[in-house]
Amino acid sequence: MDHSRADGHATDSMSRGGSAGVPADQATVRRSNLALVLRHVSACGPCTRSAVAAATGLNKATVTSLVSELQARGLVKEMGPQHAGSVGRPGVALALDGSRVGALGMEVNVDYIAAIATDLAGRVIIDRRIGFDAMGSSPERSLDELARMAERTVADLDRLGITPAGIIVAVPGLIDATTGTVVVAPNLGWRGVAVAERLSHANIAAEIPVAVDNDANLAALAEYTSGVAAGTSDLVYLTGEVGIGGGVIAGGRLLGGADGFAGEVGHVVIDPSGEPCRCGRVGCWETKVGLAALVRMATPDRAYGTGPQLVRDPEERLAEIEHRRAEGDPRVDAAAVEVGRWLGIGAAMLVNLFNPRVIVLGGYFARLADLIIPAAQQTLARLGMSDAVERCRFAASDLGFGAASRGAAGVVVERALSDPTSISIRTSPTIGVIEGTPMA
Repeated sequence: MDHSRADGHATDSMSRGGSAGVPADQATVRRSNLALVLRHVSACGPCTRSAVAAATGLNKATVTSLVSELQARGLVKEMGPQHAGSVGRPGVALALDGSRVGALGMEVNVDYIAAIATDLAGRVIIDRRIGFDAMGSSPERSLDELARMAERTVADLDRLGITPAGIIVAVPGLIDATTGTVVVAPNLGWRGVAVAERLSHANIAAEIPVAVDNDANLAALAEYTSGVAAGTSDLVYLTGEVGIGGGVIAGGRLLGGADGFAGEVGHVVIDPSGEPCRCGRVGCWETKVGLAALVRMATPDRAYGTGPQLVRDPEERLAEIEHRRAEGDPRVDAAAVEVGRWLGIGAAMLVNLFNPRVIVLGGYFARLADLIIPAAQQTLARLGMSDAVERCRFAASDLGFGAASRGAAGVVVERALSDPTSISIRTSPTIGVIEGTPMA
């Protein structure tokens, strides 16, 4: 029996029960080997079965058996012959199958609901966002709207023949990930809201698992895997929304904290004599640098809560601000520079605490980066520990307001790659391993 190698290629084993007729320990080994093969195809494909065997240390018969099961689960497909050299028979190339299994990431924020669906390679299939006043709506109404978007998106995927391996919802607040409950989301006015339970009753396939996580954490993961600072093992991501959240990658791992609540940087008190915050405190960082603060300074006639005519979607708010800037309204530049100054003050604390190499600015920060970053960098240089500051830079995200949804979809993909048996078998494997005597 082959076992996945302990050289960094193998994935963590999980304790899911074995298939019919397969002892639990052998099922665990097989699950680990399935993940090993799937990850290699994901990273190095198209590649032949022989190449997979050589790279993983598994024998060819086992690889053939594993590939057959991965094909039956809709995770791997054959691409045609591949010549390894000038002589010998060509092998059949394998690649991820993006036509049957996908991932769905969603987000509820103050002024919009979003969904991004991808295939297993992370390619975006569906990207949609609607303006929605979640801050001014009840949790029930917000969850109804979220459920409708989930139903619509899953139905669109179904018409394409794609089933999501899971759904993860990003929410700006403290999340109990084990139950899929929002413990508290100050800017939404939510407390103890069972998001996963509500979506489980939506008109979507019952077998699709639903999870919930913090928006900034998910956005940080998206930046780490595919953003402007991809691969940077120590970075901080800051959301540029009405609320400000932070996702911290330290040593290549997301910093969650004892209860998964790490990163609520927007509610660090930075000006005790400042404005009241929706969390009940005074002078929180987001009262200085959140989108609501920018709008209040740059376009006071369009400030949040000023009347029914206000635009809800953040892209539309930014378009209005950029239009006024183009017309020469001095309030826009002054507001962005003021935001940058306060951003630098808070960033100095983050640099002193976490020593990141990059602080990635998301949301509206990225759109106004030419004004915000110089002011922030100047303040950071003045207040931060000099050696740490010299090695840290600001970077504008290129993922826009979809970073959290994209990160959520990425986590779904990662879970599928780590445990291929979480994906249902759709066709009978051509080389049997599901019942009877298993091949590892």
